[in-house]
Amino acid sequence: MLFIFAIVIAIVGIGIFRTAKKEGNRQRINIGSGVIGVGIIIGLTQCFTVIPAGNVGVVDFFGNVSDFTLKSGVNFVNPFANVVKFNIKRMEIKENMSVPSKEGLSVQLEISLVYQLNPDRANYIYKTVGVNFADVILIPQFRSVVRGVTSKSEAKALYTSQREGVERDIEDQLRAMVEKDGIMIVSAPMRQISLPEGLTVAIEEKLKAEQESQRMQFILLKEKQEADRKRIEAQGISDFQVIVTKGLSEPLLKWKGIEATEKLANSKNTKVVIIGAGKNGLPVILGNDQEK
Repeated sequence: MLFIFAIVIAIVGIGIFRTAKKEGNRQRINIGSGVIGVGIIIGLTQCFTVIPAGNVGVVDFFGNVSDFTLKSGVNFVNPFANVVKFNIKRMEIKENMSVPSKEGLSVQLEISLVYQLNPDRANYIYKTVGVNFADVILIPQFRSVVRGVTSKSEAKALYTSQREGVERDIEDQLRAMVEKDGIMIVSAPMRQISLPEGLTVAIEEKLKAEQESQRMQFILLKEKQEADRKRIEAQGISDFQVIVTKGLSEPLLKWKGIEATEKLANSKNTKVVIIGAGKNGLPVILGNDQEK
């Protein structure tokens, strides 16, 4: 370790300094002082460590792992301890795998996994798994979950808008498995899907037929609504005619005729008023030329 090396350098420098002082050799005294200074500087640098942004440090003192993680920046540490840095930024794993579908078909799937390490659990990861936690825990679980979810989904679900639901199932199942270990799952997007030859065309034709069926259902529903509207309108007209017919009587019609005759007789534009033929004939108005 550099700190021990710094102590050795400082001890050597002290020896040179003392020997030179006894001999009165000024040049060797300066050399001894310089060696001591170098040893002290190296030793002091080992008492501090710099954790880069987006990382945390785990302190390992001869196998005794600290329960606290070092944050980004300059940190004072035991010079004899080993500081292991963990990346806590978002990281991506890309996988190309052949997965089964519910129908028993083999689908070529290119999928990514975006994850990051929980900084508060970095010391636990180091003690239980190590720095290669992604290879030991995450990737095997990821592959297993993907195959498990796709085996319960139809190939069409991977090819259509239902793909988002499949992605959510993968994320939820994987999150339940690894988050207790300190690995946080961000997303699991499917990047590319290759279905067996001929299946893509069959799915597209089926989707087209389903869309056409939905369009026809919409047209039929629209026509049914229009027929209902016309039926209601016709019923309203029929009800109106019934009400009007019941309300009309011969005395009422005569009275309305008399009122109309009076209004016409009083009009300045009326020239001739002819009484209708018959006993109950109503007046007939002729010649309604306006005065010039």
